[in-house]
Amino acid sequence: MINQQITKRRYYYTAIFAVIFCSAAFIVTAQTNKNFISNPILPGYFADPTIVKEGDTYFIYATIDPWGGDEVAVFETNNFKKFIRRHINWPTKKACTSPTSGDSKVWAPSVTKGPGGKFYMYVSVGSEVWAGVSNKPLGPWKNLKADNSPLVAKNDYPEVHNIDADVFMDTDGAGYLYWGSGFNWVNGHCMAVKLKQDMVTFDGLPKEVTPPHYFEAPHMIKRKGKYYLMFSEGKAIDATYQVGYATGDTPFGPFTAGVNDPILSTSNDSTTYGPGHHTVFTVKGQDYILYHRIHPQNKAYVLRQLCIDSLQFDANGNILKVKPGGVKKLIK
Repeated sequence: MINQQITKRRYYYTAIFAVIFCSAAFIVTAQTNKNFISNPILPGYFADPTIVKEGDTYFIYATIDPWGGDEVAVFETNNFKKFIRRHINWPTKKACTSPTSGDSKVWAPSVTKGPGGKFYMYVSVGSEVWAGVSNKPLGPWKNLKADNSPLVAKNDYPEVHNIDADVFMDTDGAGYLYWGSGFNWVNGHCMAVKLKQDMVTFDGLPKEVTPPHYFEAPHMIKRKGKYYLMFSEGKAIDATYQVGYATGDTPFGPFTAGVNDPILSTSNDSTTYGPGHHTVFTVKGQDYILYHRIHPQNKAYVLRQLCIDSLQFDANGNILKVKPGGVKKLIK
């Protein structure tokens, strides 16, 4: 009888442990101490991040490495110390495939809160740009186009690799879409178009606005009436990858190479290696740059990690060189 009771207790505690373990499997903890967030901000390999805030919660969406997955990675956090991995219903490789699609998987989401308080996502699947909408950051999401087609098809602009879409909401409430890369690591092209209030209809024809040194991953921000078109230069697979920027007086430029460009590059000790494809967000008046860096591998592909650093401007509005390494905790 005693042996039976002991055995039952063992089964009971084993079951409890299994439940706890399975529940915790979706929670990852950043490499932090009490007052500092170090890079990478969370374990695992992810790239091309975007971030939105809803209430007191931040949602990070990113590419799953190596070279994308059948969905995007989504992380939820309210302190940048603990991140909960979430899964959303859209986009998926299956849902975002058209007669013109290529083989590439789900890459580089860009998410914003736009008209009507809805959330809008622009994402690359099959070398095409797809647009989605949801009432909440975690969905359910659906294609913005009623016919479930891509917003920008693979062959729409033959000289442009139609990936890396970025959505920008101007201070007057107007939305703009930027996208484009090059082929074989050369001839990057950046396209831009204004969006109508439905966030899917083009308000005019797309135009090329490629700034100096541009290769891919456009990201637009605005400070004190000036437009900063930020982007990635170099090859996404090696130490030449880096973040640059150019400035203009309108969302379409013309753009002039920024002072201190590039602002984030491979560090001398290669701790930060091939940083790029970033987004910018603000907490309590302080700007931060969320980006990926390469974790070098002796393989035919790269693995990348998500990082955060402070983004600073000088008195003349020039972006200063980023000092990689991490930041003081963002949420007090």
